Amino acid sequence: MSMTTILMTVLGIAIFAVGLLFSIAWHELGHLSTAKLFGIRVPQYMVGFGPTIWSRKKGDTEYGIKAIPAGGYIRMIGMFPPGPDGRLEARSTSPWRGMIEDARSAAFEELQPGDESRLFYTRKPWKRVIVMFAGPFMNLVLAVAIFMGVAMTFGFQTQTTEVAGVQRCVIEQSEKRDTCKASDPVSPAKAAGLREGDRIVAFDGQRVDDWATLSDRIRQTVGPATLTVERDGKEQILHAVLQENTVARKDADGEVVPGKYVTAGYLGFAANTEILPLSFGDSVVRMGDMIENGVDSIIALPSKIPDLWSAAFGDGERADDSPVGVVGAARIGGEVMNLDIPAQNQVAMMLFLLAGFNLSLFLFNMLPLLPLDGGHIAGALWEALRRNVAKVFRRPDPGPFDVAKLMPVAYVVAGIFICFTLLVLVADIVNPVKIT
Repeated sequence: MSMTTILMTVLGIAIFAVGLLFSIAWHELGHLSTAKLFGIRVPQYMVGFGPTIWSRKKGDTEYGIKAIPAGGYIRMIGMFPPGPDGRLEARSTSPWRGMIEDARSAAFEELQPGDESRLFYTRKPWKRVIVMFAGPFMNLVLAVAIFMGVAMTFGFQTQTTEVAGVQRCVIEQSEKRDTCKASDPVSPAKAAGLREGDRIVAFDGQRVDDWATLSDRIRQTVGPATLTVERDGKEQILHAVLQENTVARKDADGEVVPGKYVTAGYLGFAANTEILPLSFGDSVVRMGDMIENGVDSIIALPSKIPDLWSAAFGDGERADDSPVGVVGAARIGGEVMNLDIPAQNQVAMMLFLLAGFNLSLFLFNMLPLLPLDGGHIAGALWEALRRNVAKVFRRPDPGPFDVAKLMPVAYVVAGIFICFTLLVLVADIVNPVKIT
């Protein structure tokens, strides 16, 4: 490995680390700003874990950076209601720090005169929902802003109507071969005189501006058709006779379905690809697809564990869609900086990586499980439901829902998360996901 490769790898990892720290700080800023908005006292706002590298106190909040950039937290007074002994608790929003805090004793010492009116649990449920949702929401906002910005200015690798190559013969795509046999008929594209570099601007007299439209028209046609192509700056008309062939099946989004085939019209050429900016509408659709894929990935996490274990401790291959942790993502960042592509492409890939990371933070934190933000949101919503039901039936107010009673479940969930994180960490080190 050359010194240049090492330096570019370190640069990529450093850039990702900075983006990671910003994403964490941005997340915690959502909690902090809304907590202060609703008058909740926040003793600490920290980015990272471990020993404190730098901190400064402003007002009643200590702001700081810690040595390990693997998370962050704010501390709010009164996260849980008093227990039977009347004690209160200041609890961290961090899942990992929350594991080692006692559910009620630690914050009793931090309670100061006047804090009785600045406790988290005394706020209305809708305010607590906003405080806990604000953190993940900030990650969602950042993910959408980065994705939309890059998609509309830089764009995506997109198939166009320009011809990258012409097939010599008609081969059923299910056969998975490239070499023509003597018995294979000449492809309609070759017979019509289509050439590499031609841009198809109309099919059968109707203008086509994108690959998806052209592909659909070709698949729907069997028999004679005219192709209007732009060649050397001039338009000319070619006459083709499209044949029926077995081709790859496409889903509703126009994506190829692996291993599935259909019978359709066939012309016989490969489309060129270009990086093209997307319109606002197309960018929104792509963002929606990204969120949908993210939700599917979260749901599929348990099913990924056997393959992860095999990749980490056995001889299994690491799948391209395998879960990736902070270390794995940082390594990908290092690989991006070593790709032989223009600098603007590297910047776009790093930004997409950061957008995906923030989207994952949002989706993961919204799981309705303690000690995640979604668990606290679920607790506040349950309290609101109980109180409203009691009000409708004129029953006594049941009071705040004691989330602390769920701490045993939270410890189990946190333990599972830690084990899963360690498994991903080992896999990222010994058998990482690679893009090259």
